[in-house]
Amino acid sequence: MPLTDLECKNASCPPDKTRVRLVDGGGLYIEVASNGSKRWFWKYYFSGKEKRLALGSYPEVPPKTARLKRDEARLLQQAGADPAQERIVAKLQRKAASVNTFEAVARDLHELKAADWSDDYGARWLARLEKDVFPWIGKLPIAEVKAPLLLSTLRRVEGRGVKELAHSLREACGQVFKHGNRLGACEHNPAATLSGALKPVATKHMAAVLEPKAAGDLMRAIQAYEGQPTTRTALELSALIFQRPGNVRAMEWAWIDLDAAMLTIPAESMKRVKAGKINGRPHFVPLAPRAVELLKDLWPLTGHGRYVFPSLLTGERPMSENTLRTALRRMGFDNETMTPHGFRAMARTLMVERLNVHPDVIEAQLAHGKSGPLGMAYDRAEFMEQRRQMMNLWAEYLQRLAQGAEVVPFRAA
Repeated sequence: MPLTDLECKNASCPPDKTRVRLVDGGGLYIEVASNGSKRWFWKYYFSGKEKRLALGSYPEVPPKTARLKRDEARLLQQAGADPAQERIVAKLQRKAASVNTFEAVARDLHELKAADWSDDYGARWLARLEKDVFPWIGKLPIAEVKAPLLLSTLRRVEGRGVKELAHSLREACGQVFKHGNRLGACEHNPAATLSGALKPVATKHMAAVLEPKAAGDLMRAIQAYEGQPTTRTALELSALIFQRPGNVRAMEWAWIDLDAAMLTIPAESMKRVKAGKINGRPHFVPLAPRAVELLKDLWPLTGHGRYVFPSLLTGERPMSENTLRTALRRMGFDNETMTPHGFRAMARTLMVERLNVHPDVIEAQLAHGKSGPLGMAYDRAEFMEQRRQMMNLWAEYLQRLAQGAEVVPFRAA
Protein backbone atom coordinates (compact mmCIF):
# COMPACT_ATOMS: atom_id res chain seq x y z
CA MET A 1 0.00 0.00 0.00
CA PRO A 2 1.26 3.54 -0.79
CA LEU A 3 2.41 5.55 2.16
CA THR A 4 0.08 8.15 3.61
CA ASP A 5 1.18 11.61 4.63
CA LEU A 6 0.50 10.69 8.27
CA GLU A 7 2.73 7.60 8.01
CA CYS A 8 5.53 9.72 6.60
CA LYS A 9 5.06 12.29 9.34
CA ASN A 10 5.15 9.67 12.13
CA ALA A 11 7.98 7.62 10.64
CA SER A 12 11.12 7.41 12.81
CA CYS A 13 14.43 5.59 12.86
CA PRO A 14 14.95 2.97 15.59
CA PRO A 15 17.71 3.87 18.08
CA ASP A 16 19.81 0.85 17.07
CA LYS A 17 19.91 1.76 13.38
CA THR A 18 21.49 4.52 11.26
CA ARG A 19 18.58 4.74 8.85
CA VAL A 20 15.40 2.90 7.85
CA ARG A 21 13.52 2.71 4.54
CA LEU A 22 9.73 2.74 4.15
CA VAL A 23 8.57 1.45 0.74
CA ASP A 24 5.87 3.36 -1.15
CA GLY A 25 5.80 1.33 -4.37
CA GLY A 26 7.20 1.23 -7.91
CA GLY A 27 10.73 1.59 -6.58
CA LEU A 28 9.85 4.69 -4.54
CA TYR A 29 10.76 4.77 -0.86
CA ILE A 30 11.37 7.26 1.93
CA GLU A 31 14.60 7.01 3.92
CA VAL A 32 14.44 8.10 7.57
CA ALA A 33 17.82 8.84 9.18
CA SER A 34 18.71 8.72 12.87
CA ASN A 35 18.98 12.51 12.93
CA GLY A 36 15.32 12.77 11.90
CA SER A 37 15.80 13.75 8.22
CA LYS A 38 13.44 12.11 5.68
CA ARG A 39 14.36 11.87 2.00
CA TRP A 40 12.63 10.36 -1.02
CA PHE A 41 14.50 8.06 -3.41
CA TRP A 42 13.57 6.08 -6.50
CA LYS A 43 15.36 2.80 -7.14
CA TYR A 44 15.65 1.85 -10.81
CA TYR A 45 17.84 -0.10 -13.20
CA PHE A 46 19.77 1.28 -16.15
CA SER A 47 22.08 -0.76 -18.41
CA GLY A 48 21.71 -3.66 -16.00
CA LYS A 49 22.91 -1.67 -12.98
CA GLU A 50 20.91 -0.73 -9.92
CA LYS A 51 20.76 3.02 -9.40
CA ARG A 52 18.79 5.45 -7.31
CA LEU A 53 17.60 9.01 -7.82
CA ALA A 54 17.03 11.54 -5.02
CA LEU A 55 13.61 13.18 -5.29
CA GLY A 56 13.67 15.64 -2.39
CA SER A 57 13.01 15.79 1.34
CA TYR A 58 9.82 15.33 3.32
CA PRO A 59 7.73 17.34 4.23
CA GLU A 60 8.80 19.80 1.47
CA VAL A 61 8.01 16.98 -0.98
CA PRO A 62 4.83 15.16 0.12
CA PRO A 63 4.07 11.58 -1.04
CA LYS A 64 1.91 12.68 -3.97
CA THR A 65 4.63 14.97 -5.37
CA ALA A 66 7.28 12.28 -4.87
CA ARG A 67 5.21 9.87 -6.99
CA LEU A 68 4.88 12.46 -9.76
CA LYS A 69 8.65 12.96 -9.79
CA ARG A 70 9.16 9.18 -9.91
CA ASP A 71 6.79 8.89 -12.87
CA GLU A 72 8.59 11.70 -14.75
CA ALA A 73 11.92 9.99 -14.19
CA ARG A 74 10.46 6.65 -15.29
CA LEU A 75 9.41 8.22 -18.63
CA LEU A 76 13.04 9.27 -19.23
CA GLN A 77 14.19 5.75 -18.39
CA GLN A 78 11.65 4.23 -20.79
CA ALA A 79 12.89 6.61 -23.50
CA GLY A 80 16.40 5.21 -23.09
CA ALA A 81 17.89 7.96 -20.94
CA ASP A 82 19.46 7.64 -17.53
CA PRO A 83 17.44 9.96 -15.24
CA ALA A 84 20.40 10.58 -12.91
CA GLN A 85 22.68 11.46 -15.84
CA GLU A 86 20.01 13.72 -17.35
CA ARG A 87 19.78 15.56 -14.07
CA ILE A 88 23.56 16.17 -14.09
CA VAL A 89 23.40 17.43 -17.68
CA ALA A 90 20.50 19.78 -16.86
CA LYS A 91 22.40 21.15 -13.86
CA LEU A 92 25.47 21.80 -16.00
CA GLN A 93 23.34 23.51 -18.64
CA ARG A 94 21.79 25.78 -16.03
CA LYS A 95 25.24 26.60 -14.72
CA ALA A 96 26.53 27.30 -18.24
CA ALA A 97 23.54 29.56 -18.88
CA SER A 98 24.30 31.55 -15.73
CA VAL A 99 27.97 31.84 -16.70
CA ASN A 100 27.06 32.90 -20.24
CA THR A 101 24.73 35.74 -19.33
CA PHE A 102 25.43 39.08 -20.95
CA GLU A 103 26.66 40.47 -17.63
CA ALA A 104 28.95 37.50 -16.95
CA VAL A 105 30.54 37.77 -20.41
CA ALA A 106 30.93 41.54 -20.00
CA ARG A 107 32.63 41.16 -16.63
CA ASP A 108 34.89 38.46 -18.02
CA LEU A 109 35.92 40.83 -20.84
CA HIS A 110 36.52 43.62 -18.34
CA GLU A 111 38.76 41.36 -16.26
CA LEU A 112 40.63 40.23 -19.38
CA LYS A 113 41.26 43.80 -20.57
CA ALA A 114 42.09 45.26 -17.17
CA ALA A 115 45.81 44.86 -17.80
CA ASP A 116 45.62 46.86 -21.04
CA TRP A 117 42.98 49.47 -20.29
CA SER A 118 43.78 52.42 -18.07
CA ASP A 119 42.16 52.26 -14.63
CA ASP A 120 39.93 55.25 -15.41
CA TYR A 121 38.75 53.86 -18.75
CA GLY A 122 38.11 50.39 -17.35
CA ALA A 123 36.12 51.74 -14.40
CA ARG A 124 34.09 54.05 -16.65
CA TRP A 125 33.42 51.25 -19.19
CA LEU A 126 32.04 48.90 -16.53
CA ALA A 127 30.13 51.58 -14.61
CA ARG A 128 28.22 52.59 -17.74
CA LEU A 129 27.15 49.00 -18.40
CA GLU A 130 26.19 48.49 -14.75
CA LYS A 131 23.93 51.53 -14.82
CA ASP A 132 22.33 51.41 -18.26
CA VAL A 133 22.64 47.89 -19.66
CA PHE A 134 22.86 45.19 -16.97
CA PRO A 135 19.50 46.07 -15.34
CA TRP A 136 17.72 45.30 -18.63
CA ILE A 137 19.66 42.49 -20.33
CA GLY A 138 22.43 41.57 -17.89
CA LYS A 139 20.77 38.42 -16.51
CA LEU A 140 19.79 37.03 -19.92
CA PRO A 141 21.92 34.43 -21.70
CA ILE A 142 23.93 36.48 -24.17
CA ALA A 143 22.77 34.28 -27.05
CA GLU A 144 19.17 35.35 -26.35
CA VAL A 145 19.88 39.08 -26.60
CA LYS A 146 18.73 40.02 -30.08
CA ALA A 147 18.95 43.34 -31.92
CA PRO A 148 15.43 44.62 -31.03
CA LEU A 149 15.99 44.04 -27.29
CA LEU A 150 19.42 45.70 -27.39
CA LEU A 151 18.01 48.62 -29.37
CA SER A 152 15.23 49.20 -26.84
CA THR A 153 17.85 49.19 -24.06
CA LEU A 154 19.97 51.76 -25.87
CA ARG A 155 16.97 53.92 -26.69
CA ARG A 156 16.21 54.23 -22.99
CA VAL A 157 19.55 56.01 -22.73
CA GLU A 158 18.96 58.00 -25.91
CA GLY A 159 15.62 59.11 -24.49
CA ARG A 160 17.41 60.85 -21.64
CA GLY A 161 19.04 63.13 -24.17
CA VAL A 162 22.54 61.61 -23.88
CA LYS A 163 22.98 60.46 -27.46
CA GLU A 164 26.77 60.21 -27.17
CA LEU A 165 26.41 57.76 -24.28
CA ALA A 166 23.98 55.60 -26.26
CA HIS A 167 26.52 55.33 -29.08
CA SER A 168 29.32 54.55 -26.62
CA LEU A 169 27.22 51.81 -25.04
CA ARG A 170 26.50 50.29 -28.46
CA GLU A 171 30.25 50.06 -29.05
CA ALA A 172 30.82 48.55 -25.59
CA CYS A 173 28.06 46.00 -26.15
CA GLY A 174 29.64 45.13 -29.48
CA GLN A 175 32.87 44.35 -27.66
CA VAL A 176 30.95 42.09 -25.27
CA PHE A 177 29.24 40.18 -28.09
CA LYS A 178 32.56 39.69 -29.90
CA HIS A 179 34.03 38.30 -26.69
CA GLY A 180 31.00 36.07 -26.25
CA ASN A 181 31.53 34.73 -29.76
CA ARG A 182 35.14 33.88 -28.92
CA LEU A 183 33.93 32.04 -25.81
CA GLY A 184 31.29 30.14 -27.77
CA ALA A 185 28.50 31.77 -25.76
CA CYS A 186 26.85 33.43 -28.78
CA GLU A 187 27.12 33.40 -32.56
CA HIS A 188 25.99 36.86 -33.58
CA ASN A 189 26.76 40.47 -32.71
CA PRO A 190 23.44 42.35 -32.74
CA ALA A 191 25.24 45.59 -31.85
CA ALA A 192 26.82 45.57 -35.31
CA THR A 193 23.38 45.48 -36.96
CA LEU A 194 22.31 48.59 -35.04
CA SER A 195 24.70 50.88 -36.89
CA GLY A 196 22.52 53.76 -37.99
CA ALA A 197 19.64 52.79 -35.70
CA LEU A 198 20.43 55.48 -33.13
CA LYS A 199 20.09 59.22 -33.56
CA PRO A 200 23.33 60.61 -35.00
CA VAL A 201 25.64 62.68 -32.87
CA ALA A 202 26.96 65.86 -34.42
CA THR A 203 30.73 65.87 -34.10
CA LYS A 204 31.80 68.87 -32.09
CA HIS A 205 35.46 69.77 -32.29
CA MET A 206 37.26 71.53 -29.49
CA ALA A 207 36.99 75.28 -29.98
CA ALA A 208 40.28 76.72 -31.16
CA VAL A 209 41.77 79.80 -32.78
CA LEU A 210 42.87 78.69 -36.24
CA GLU A 211 43.61 81.96 -38.10
CA PRO A 212 46.94 83.85 -37.79
CA LYS A 213 45.35 87.21 -36.97
CA ALA A 214 43.19 85.69 -34.24
CA ALA A 215 46.20 83.80 -32.91
CA GLY A 216 48.07 87.10 -32.67
CA ASP A 217 45.17 88.61 -30.75
CA LEU A 218 45.19 85.62 -28.39
CA MET A 219 48.93 85.82 -27.73
CA ARG A 220 48.74 89.56 -26.99
CA ALA A 221 45.84 88.96 -24.62
CA ILE A 222 47.81 86.27 -22.80
CA GLN A 223 50.91 88.43 -22.44
CA ALA A 224 48.76 91.29 -21.13
CA TYR A 225 46.83 89.07 -18.70
CA GLU A 226 46.69 90.73 -15.27
CA GLY A 227 45.69 87.70 -13.22
CA GLN A 228 47.96 85.30 -11.37
CA PRO A 229 51.46 85.10 -12.92
CA THR A 230 51.32 81.30 -12.77
CA THR A 231 48.12 81.35 -14.82
CA ARG A 232 49.62 83.73 -17.39
CA THR A 233 52.70 81.53 -17.74
CA ALA A 234 50.59 78.38 -18.03
CA LEU A 235 48.58 79.96 -20.83
CA GLU A 236 51.61 81.07 -22.84
CA LEU A 237 53.40 77.78 -22.23
CA SER A 238 50.26 75.95 -23.41
CA ALA A 239 50.58 77.78 -26.71
CA LEU A 240 54.33 77.16 -26.99
CA ILE A 241 54.42 73.43 -26.20
CA PHE A 242 50.80 72.48 -27.17
CA GLN A 243 50.61 69.46 -24.88
CA ARG A 244 47.43 68.10 -23.34
CA PRO A 245 45.95 70.47 -20.73
CA GLY A 246 46.25 67.81 -18.02
CA ASN A 247 49.97 67.43 -18.67
CA VAL A 248 50.48 71.19 -18.61
CA ARG A 249 48.67 71.90 -15.34
CA ALA A 250 50.19 68.82 -13.62
CA MET A 251 53.71 69.58 -14.85
CA GLU A 252 56.39 68.94 -12.24
CA TRP A 253 59.72 70.71 -11.86
CA ALA A 254 61.39 67.28 -11.78
CA TRP A 255 60.33 66.80 -15.40
CA ILE A 256 62.19 69.90 -16.59
CA ASP A 257 65.85 70.29 -17.52
CA LEU A 258 66.32 74.01 -18.16
CA ASP A 259 69.96 73.61 -19.15
CA ALA A 260 69.06 71.03 -21.80
CA ALA A 261 65.84 72.90 -22.68
CA MET A 262 63.81 69.71 -22.39
CA LEU A 263 60.53 68.71 -20.77
CA THR A 264 60.26 64.96 -20.19
CA ILE A 265 56.75 63.75 -19.36
CA PRO A 266 56.86 60.30 -17.70
CA ALA A 267 55.06 57.49 -19.51
CA GLU A 268 52.64 56.96 -16.61
CA SER A 269 51.42 60.56 -16.97
CA MET A 270 50.65 60.23 -20.66
CA LYS A 271 47.28 59.39 -22.22
CA ARG A 272 48.01 55.75 -22.99
CA VAL A 273 46.69 52.28 -22.27
CA LYS A 274 47.99 50.75 -19.05
CA ALA A 275 50.74 48.75 -20.79
CA GLY A 276 51.99 51.93 -22.43
CA LYS A 277 52.01 53.74 -19.10
CA ILE A 278 54.01 50.94 -17.49
CA ASN A 279 56.39 49.96 -20.28
CA GLY A 280 56.30 52.92 -22.66
CA ARG A 281 59.00 55.51 -23.10
CA PRO A 282 58.55 59.05 -21.75
CA HIS A 283 57.36 61.83 -24.03
CA PHE A 284 60.02 64.41 -24.89
CA VAL A 285 59.10 68.06 -25.44
CA PRO A 286 61.93 70.37 -26.59
CA LEU A 287 61.64 73.82 -25.07
CA ALA A 288 62.16 76.90 -27.23
CA PRO A 289 64.17 79.77 -25.70
CA ARG A 290 60.95 81.64 -24.90
CA ALA A 291 59.61 78.61 -22.98
CA VAL A 292 62.84 78.33 -21.01
CA GLU A 293 62.66 82.05 -20.23
CA LEU A 294 59.11 81.69 -18.92
CA LEU A 295 60.05 78.80 -16.65
CA LYS A 296 63.13 80.56 -15.29
CA ASP A 297 60.99 83.58 -14.43
CA LEU A 298 58.50 81.32 -12.67
CA TRP A 299 61.09 79.35 -10.65
CA PRO A 300 61.34 81.88 -7.77
CA LEU A 301 57.56 81.63 -7.29
CA THR A 302 56.93 77.87 -7.45
CA GLY A 303 60.35 76.23 -7.73
CA HIS A 304 60.34 75.30 -4.04
CA GLY A 305 57.43 72.89 -4.57
CA ARG A 306 56.61 69.87 -6.67
CA TYR A 307 54.37 71.43 -9.28
CA VAL A 308 55.25 74.12 -11.79
CA PHE A 309 51.66 75.35 -11.61
CA PRO A 310 50.43 74.53 -8.09
CA SER A 311 46.92 75.11 -6.83
CA LEU A 312 46.45 78.53 -5.25
CA LEU A 313 44.74 76.84 -2.30
CA THR A 314 47.46 74.30 -1.58
CA GLY A 315 50.74 73.50 -3.21
CA GLU A 316 50.05 69.80 -2.65
CA ARG A 317 47.87 69.70 -5.76
CA PRO A 318 48.33 71.04 -9.27
CA MET A 319 46.34 73.87 -10.79
CA SER A 320 42.62 73.21 -11.22
CA GLU A 321 41.47 72.04 -14.64
CA ASN A 322 39.13 75.06 -14.85
CA THR A 323 41.78 77.70 -14.13
CA LEU A 324 42.93 78.19 -17.72
CA ARG A 325 39.41 77.98 -19.11
CA THR A 326 38.26 80.66 -16.70
CA ALA A 327 41.24 82.86 -17.60
CA LEU A 328 40.43 82.57 -21.29
CA ARG A 329 36.87 83.68 -20.57
CA ARG A 330 38.13 86.69 -18.60
CA MET A 331 40.18 87.65 -21.65
CA GLY A 332 37.10 87.46 -23.87
CA PHE A 333 37.55 83.98 -25.36
CA ASP A 334 34.43 81.93 -24.55
CA ASN A 335 34.04 78.18 -24.93
CA GLU A 336 32.90 78.57 -28.53
CA THR A 337 36.08 80.45 -29.44
CA MET A 338 38.99 78.93 -27.55
CA THR A 339 39.59 76.26 -24.91
CA PRO A 340 42.77 75.00 -23.20
CA HIS A 341 42.69 71.96 -25.49
CA GLY A 342 42.40 74.29 -28.48
CA PHE A 343 46.10 75.23 -28.26
CA ARG A 344 46.85 71.81 -29.76
CA ALA A 345 44.58 72.35 -32.75
CA MET A 346 45.92 75.88 -33.21
CA ALA A 347 49.51 74.64 -33.34
CA ARG A 348 48.80 71.77 -35.69
CA THR A 349 46.72 73.85 -38.10
CA LEU A 350 48.99 76.88 -38.33
CA MET A 351 52.21 74.87 -38.54
CA VAL A 352 50.89 72.79 -41.43
CA GLU A 353 49.18 75.62 -43.30
CA ARG A 354 51.57 78.52 -42.56
CA LEU A 355 54.93 77.01 -41.67
CA ASN A 356 54.81 73.92 -43.91
CA VAL A 357 56.02 71.64 -41.11
CA HIS A 358 55.61 67.95 -41.92
CA PRO A 359 52.43 66.65 -40.23
CA ASP A 360 54.16 63.50 -38.97
CA VAL A 361 56.62 65.53 -36.92
CA ILE A 362 53.78 67.58 -35.45
CA GLU A 363 51.76 64.46 -34.66
CA ALA A 364 54.74 62.99 -32.84
CA GLN A 365 55.08 66.13 -30.74
CA LEU A 366 51.36 66.03 -30.03
CA ALA A 367 51.92 62.45 -28.76
CA HIS A 368 49.32 61.06 -31.13
CA GLY A 369 49.67 57.38 -31.91
CA LYS A 370 50.62 56.64 -35.50
CA SER A 371 50.45 53.34 -37.32
CA GLY A 372 52.91 51.98 -39.83
CA PRO A 373 56.67 51.34 -39.77
CA LEU A 374 57.36 54.88 -38.51
CA GLY A 375 54.64 54.59 -35.86
CA MET A 376 56.78 55.22 -32.80
CA ALA A 377 59.98 56.34 -34.51
CA TYR A 378 59.27 60.04 -34.18
CA ASP A 379 59.26 59.71 -30.40
CA ARG A 380 62.86 58.48 -30.34
CA ALA A 381 65.78 60.69 -29.39
CA GLU A 382 67.48 60.45 -32.83
CA PHE A 383 64.58 62.50 -34.33
CA MET A 384 64.76 65.13 -31.63
CA GLU A 385 66.61 67.66 -33.80
CA GLN A 386 63.67 67.89 -36.20
CA ARG A 387 61.30 68.48 -33.33
CA ARG A 388 63.56 71.01 -31.63
CA GLN A 389 63.78 73.03 -34.85
CA MET A 390 60.00 72.87 -35.17
CA MET A 391 59.43 74.08 -31.61
CA ASN A 392 61.84 76.99 -32.06
CA LEU A 393 60.19 77.93 -35.35
CA TRP A 394 56.74 77.82 -33.74
CA ALA A 395 57.78 80.00 -30.83
CA GLU A 396 59.29 82.58 -33.21
CA TYR A 397 56.11 82.54 -35.31
CA LEU A 398 53.90 83.11 -32.27
CA GLN A 399 56.08 86.03 -31.23
CA ARG A 400 55.77 87.56 -34.71
CA LEU A 401 51.99 87.24 -34.49
CA ALA A 402 51.93 88.75 -31.00
CA GLN A 403 53.91 91.74 -32.26
CA GLY A 404 51.32 92.30 -34.99
CA ALA A 405 53.67 91.51 -37.85
CA GLU A 406 52.18 91.09 -41.30
CA VAL A 407 51.02 87.50 -41.44
CA VAL A 408 52.30 85.68 -44.49
CA PRO A 409 53.07 82.00 -45.06
CA PHE A 410 56.70 81.05 -45.07
CA ARG A 411 58.57 77.78 -45.25
CA ALA A 412 60.32 76.00 -42.46
CA ALA A 413 64.05 75.93 -42.89
